[in-house]
Amino acid sequence: METLDISLARMALLYGLCLLPWSLLWLIGAQLSRDIGLSILRMTLQLGLVGIYIKTLFTLNHPWLNAAWILIMLIVADFSILRRAGLRVRYFLLSCFTAVAVSILLSTAYLVVLIIQPAHFYDARYIVPLAGMILGNCMQGNVIALERFFSAVRKNQNEYTTYLMLGASRWEALLPYFRQAVKAAINPSIANMATMGLVSLPGMMTGQILGGSDPWIAVKYQIAIMICIFTSTTLATIINLKLSLPIAFNDFDMLNEQLFADCNR
Repeated sequence: METLDISLARMALLYGLCLLPWSLLWLIGAQLSRDIGLSILRMTLQLGLVGIYIKTLFTLNHPWLNAAWILIMLIVADFSILRRAGLRVRYFLLSCFTAVAVSILLSTAYLVVLIIQPAHFYDARYIVPLAGMILGNCMQGNVIALERFFSAVRKNQNEYTTYLMLGASRWEALLPYFRQAVKAAINPSIANMATMGLVSLPGMMTGQILGGSDPWIAVKYQIAIMICIFTSTTLATIINLKLSLPIAFNDFDMLNEQLFADCNR
């Protein structure tokens, strides 16, 4: 049982569906035509290039080539995390890369080597899409954690300073904000796991079923990927926040405002 292909003519017809929301937004004066057009164009070009590259990866299936692609994904994700969190890349890139890489590689290796056990642990068919799915969800969690944590500290500077003056250590004074940031980061994963199958059919499971896999196999893979996403997101956010503390705070336990992208706004 194979997935039905979509011809180029039908793909062109598919793009026509975008005219409906596009027209409605134009009618209400939402001036998003340019943004929508650029987003659709970028999505098409980027996914097209990625599709060609991944097909090459699958064909060659070379361990170093697969590792290079995962490294590129990690670096791009780290830049995106820091920019969206409002942190200056040159200060936090190493700590962010370390946290994300450790969590992603650990979860992916655990899933591929111990659970799936393909003939070759570096098999691009498994390691590339699985690492990409875990990284994509982990990235969102890290953005939430970093943005929420540093926003809370900056907003509550007086409260934080009061804790320090009363004798609390830096860690003790920051712990309430740390907890809130981690909770905010992992709450989407918890909510997804709690409602999965009832509220929506997840993308990986649906894709495997459309690809001809047995539904039970698709269910097992979906459970596996969700556990890995939850694990990697939790590990990455905690490690990322912990590694960022020595960078973000000076010797007097005060936050260095020069490290934030919006400090000169």
